[in-house]
Amino acid sequence: MSTLNGKTVFITGASRGIGKAIGLKLAALGANIAIAAKTKDPHPKLPGTIYTAAEEMEQAGGKALPLVVDVRFEELVESAVEKVVEQFGGIDMLVNNASAIQLTGTLQTPMKRFDLMHQVNTRGTYLTSQKCLPYLLKSENPHILNISPPLNMDKKWFSNHVAYTMAKYGMSMCVLGMAEEFKGKVAVNALWPRTTIATAAIQNLLGGDEMMKHSRRPDIMGDAAAVIAQMDAKTNTGNFFMDDEVLASAGITDLSQYADLPDDQLYPDYFL
Repeated sequence: MSTLNGKTVFITGASRGIGKAIGLKLAALGANIAIAAKTKDPHPKLPGTIYTAAEEMEQAGGKALPLVVDVRFEELVESAVEKVVEQFGGIDMLVNNASAIQLTGTLQTPMKRFDLMHQVNTRGTYLTSQKCLPYLLKSENPHILNISPPLNMDKKWFSNHVAYTMAKYGMSMCVLGMAEEFKGKVAVNALWPRTTIATAAIQNLLGGDEMMKHSRRPDIMGDAAAVIAQMDAKTNTGNFFMDDEVLASAGITDLSQYADLPDDQLYPDYFL
């Protein structure tokens, strides 16, 4: 890895999990990290707050700005972006990581949850991108990176949780459209893990301790995001990157550091 000294990265949902792992890695490379997330007070079931994440990122070597942001609300996103620009002078990268999940069928998904997933995933990604783009367009090597899956229209990815798939694919459709819209000006890419990632969502919502054991640690996504952040934005856009493929392109093929079990015992992630 080289350096991201002085670069400013706005990361949604960065108080824990994949967002925090990306922030820690980019901070270690010298970046300024805007931690845009909801958790300002300790949560009874979830680790960390925007303030504890900021402390860790500064210890890692970067500068951090914790911001209370719920990506459903335009005024909060707009205000956060203005504070970041005031503090650091601009924005060089946006990571749309904030996401809501509920893997339920049509009859089991209350409209309140349907709305939440679409407001956070699709609309939140679109909104945050829109507010950051005026500043990204002024950067020397600007990137938007959505933590979203490749667009795979196989019916099996819709049949069991159509509401979640629609909302998550909305993030990926933002990649498809914005990459072409801002081609040659801002790189817009997606990043998705090959395996499940050991986060609070896996622990509390999806598979508990057993699934955590068969997952890779979030660090792999942080390392992959760091590779993407240093790519040429003019020529590397519109990609649906997989974490292991990105690392392989940087010469990292031994992924044993990211998991406690061998590769053949890890669970594949959704949409693959």
